[in-house]
Amino acid sequence: MNPTLSQHNGLPAILLDGSQGEGGGQILRTGLALSMVTGRPLRIERIRAGRAKPGLMRQHLACVQAAVEVSGGQAEGAELGSQSLQFTPGAVRAGDYTFRIAGAGSCLLVLQTVLPALMLADAPSRIQLAGGTHNPMAPPFDFLQRAYVPLLARLGVGLALTLERRGFYPAGGGLLQAVITPATQALTPFDLTERGAALAAWAEALAPGLARSVAARELEELGRRLGWTHEADQLRAPGVRQHEGPGNVLLATLEYAQVTEVFCQFGERGVSSELKARRLADEVLAFQHSSAATGPHLADQWMLPLALAVWRTGRAASFTASELTDHTRTNAAVINACLPVRVATDAMDGASLVRIEPLPVP
Repeated sequence: MNPTLSQHNGLPAILLDGSQGEGGGQILRTGLALSMVTGRPLRIERIRAGRAKPGLMRQHLACVQAAVEVSGGQAEGAELGSQSLQFTPGAVRAGDYTFRIAGAGSCLLVLQTVLPALMLADAPSRIQLAGGTHNPMAPPFDFLQRAYVPLLARLGVGLALTLERRGFYPAGGGLLQAVITPATQALTPFDLTERGAALAAWAEALAPGLARSVAARELEELGRRLGWTHEADQLRAPGVRQHEGPGNVLLATLEYAQVTEVFCQFGERGVSSELKARRLADEVLAFQHSSAATGPHLADQWMLPLALAVWRTGRAASFTASELTDHTRTNAAVINACLPVRVATDAMDGASLVRIEPLPVP
């Protein structure tokens, strides 16, 4: 790695400390995304220092390799276990791409890395992604499709997702298609401070390759805790293909006039169906008892595309969140370091307000 690199094409480098905040892979992914959209080179040290196994793992390398391919860039230090990376982007190129992650690494996190650049490209892109689609510590496919995609559409960005095969930890094997259609005009930032009237709520339990009693017990306990019933079509066990498992995820979807939220709990060894259901019920109830438009994970995911819209238009925007996690606060710090915007947060009654404002460019 060239320690003296400070700029590329006259643009100053982005310098990130991978140990800041929660010290996870999101610092790398956001850094790569914003390096591509700004054209600034990226240097990141102490990658994933906050994790039990620090440094780049296979799914993080897949993100780096995807960024290199999409932008025609170069990367130094892109090796398993590396805690330092230097990335120099080229010109982002719309097109057809295929990205595969060995094992159950989340292919949706790879999509998260390249989406900001491709949604600002000059033509649509098609991406085939293979790997994990339903992973702990990553947004599942259902979350992106139901909660994230509609908000992108309101910005003016099209993201069409097609799930061909689910992939659970540890086997992986999932497959999905993504079609990204950039905004035809300027992105349209908007405020999302109220969720609006409640429209629908339901849960579904997916347990391919496992005994049918697993899903039944999860739904029964969740229904008991939330007052949801089979008769109201609020407790669902949709058909799954056995070759997608073994795996288990319990999902709760809450539809409101302004936003849809999705919460999930994944199956773990030694964790009963009833405990998973109780944990999910606690998440749902915490969100319902707040006044926020977004839950903790949607707040984290929504921050970056909204910041890009603020940057490109010079118009401030805001949203409310039921909880600001360490992950979200770290993401805000990285965005502040990479873009001429200011992400600020304020406590409210039953929520937190996140406001993103443009900064003058010197």
